Amino acid sequence: MWRHVASNALTLFVVVLAFLGGLIAWGQRQYVAEGPAQTSVCVRVERGANMAQVSRQLEEQGAISNATIFRIGARYQEQSGGLRFGSYLVPAGASMPQVLDILTRGGASTCGTEINYRIGVVLAEMVVRELDPETARYVETIRFNPATDAVPDGYLEVAQAEDTRFRVTLAEGATSWQAVDALRRAEFLSGQIDSVPAEGTLAPDSYEVTRGADRAALVDEMEARQSRILADLWENRSDGLPIDTPEEALILASIVEKETGVAEERRQVASVFVNRLNQGMRLQTDPTVIYGITLGEGTLGRGLRRSELDARTPYNTYQIDGLPPTPIANPGRASIEAALNPDDTPYIYFVADGTGGHAFGVTLEEHNRNVARWREIERERAARGIETDPETGAAVGEEDAEAEPEAAE
Repeated sequence: MWRHVASNALTLFVVVLAFLGGLIAWGQRQYVAEGPAQTSVCVRVERGANMAQVSRQLEEQGAISNATIFRIGARYQEQSGGLRFGSYLVPAGASMPQVLDILTRGGASTCGTEINYRIGVVLAEMVVRELDPETARYVETIRFNPATDAVPDGYLEVAQAEDTRFRVTLAEGATSWQAVDALRRAEFLSGQIDSVPAEGTLAPDSYEVTRGADRAALVDEMEARQSRILADLWENRSDGLPIDTPEEALILASIVEKETGVAEERRQVASVFVNRLNQGMRLQTDPTVIYGITLGEGTLGRGLRRSELDARTPYNTYQIDGLPPTPIANPGRASIEAALNPDDTPYIYFVADGTGGHAFGVTLEEHNRNVARWREIERERAARGIETDPETGAAVGEEDAEAEPEAAE
C-alpha cells in the first residue's frame, strides 16, 4: 500500500515538475517574443510609480502581453526598482526585455509633449507639439510669438508639466541681438544675459534644455559650439582663399548665409565673393548694407533706398573695399564650409531668379541679361498683383519665405 502511495506521489511530483517546467518555458518564450503592439505606444512613467503599476499600464496599452511575466522578468534582471520617470516611445512589436530597457535606461523622454522655441530670422515662436505614436510624427497644438502675442490658454499648464521637454532652435542667419532678445522672453529659462555676444559667434542649431536652465549658460554653449565648428572647418580650408583668419572666414560665411536660402548654391555664392575679392572688386552685396542700417536688431522689411546704397558706412560694400568689419549674422556650418571650400567657378555676378535662388553670370553682358529677366518677372508679378519679397526675390507666399536677401546687381 505504501509503495502504491509513494509511486502515485512520485508520479504526481513528476507531473507537477513537468507542468512547471512547461510553464517556465512558456513564460520565457512570452518574455522574449515579439510584443503585441501593432503601432508604437507612448508610455508615461509617473514619478514614484512601481513596477506593478507600470506593468499593468503596459498591458492595458497593449505594449506587452502579460503583466505578471513582465514583472517576473524585471525581477530576474534586477530591474524592478529601475524605472525612470518620463514619457517613452515603445516601438511596435517590442519584446518585454526591449520595453524594460526603454523604461529603465534613463535619459530624455522620447515621446509626449515638446516645447520648441524657434528663434528665426524674422520672428521667434514658441511651438508646442505632441508626438503621435501611430505615425511617429509630431502634431502641433500651440504656436505663438512671445514678443507680440498673449500666452494662449493651456500653454503654462503644458510648460509646467514634469515630463515636458524643452528645446531652443536658433536658425541660420539670425543675429546675436535677435537670439538674446528672444532668449530673454523664454519663460522656461532663468538668469540674465548681461551683453549681446559678438556677431557670428553663436552656432545655429537645436539645443535641448531643461526647465529653469540658465540663459547665460545656453549662450555660452552656443558660442562654444560655433568655436568648435569654425576651428574644425578652418583646418580643412581650401588653398588660395583671400581671407587670412578664422574671423574673416566667419564674416564671409555670414554674407553667404544671408545671400541665399538655397543649400545647393551656397558654394557658388561663396565663389562669387571669393572671385571678387581675388580680383580687387567690391563685394556690392545688399545684406551688408542692411546690417549697417539695422545693426542686426530686426529686419529692414523693405527694399534699400538709393540714399542708403550711396551712404558710406563700414558695412556698405558698395562703398568700401573688402569685407565689412564684422559678421552680419550667425552663419550655420554649411555656410562656413562653403566660404572655406567654395566651388571653383568663373562667376562674378548673380541676381535673383524669382524662385528664391539666383542666376549667375561671368560677364557684365550676361549679368545684364539676367537682370533684365528678373525685372520682367517683377513686372509680371506686379501686373498680377503678386508681391515680391524684397529680401528673397520670391513671390510672397511661396516656400523659402525665410531665405535672406538676394545679391545686389
